[in-house]
Amino acid sequence: MWFADRAAKQNRGEQDTTWKDTLIIGVAQCLALIPGVSRSGATMSAGLLRGFDRVTVTRLSFFLSIPALVAAAILQTVTQFDEISNGVGWGPTILATVVTFFVAYAAVDWLLKFIAKHDYSVFIWYRVVLGVILMVLLSADIIEPV
Repeated sequence: MWFADRAAKQNRGEQDTTWKDTLIIGVAQCLALIPGVSRSGATMSAGLLRGFDRVTVTRLSFFLSIPALVAAAILQTVTQFDEISNGVGWGPTILATVVTFFVAYAAVDWLLKFIAKHDYSVFIWYRVVLGVILMVLLSADIIEPV
């Protein structure tokens, strides 16, 4: 991601997207099947390497997450139907889902405004620092792998 952020020409926007771009970025999304690979990081890096600007690749990465999130929500609803009905209930579950949608929308809006003026370095450093912390905690047996 660091290389893609530095090497990208960023001279293309949403209107310049082709089927080839979409296919390449979609294939990059499959890298997230490898443990530790960030889905959004992979799609953003691929988009940057295709010459898109940061805002475009960030927006596209979030759009690409919608089908997976909707499918996961449907799967959870079907497989956990009885647990939801007999547990917290449908009212609180639906309310939490609606609140989550609006909070996520606000967070993505903020992120797009941030990315328009900054590079990805803060997110890259966050991932590196978090990875080092996790490796230390795992190697010291303070936490267990899941």
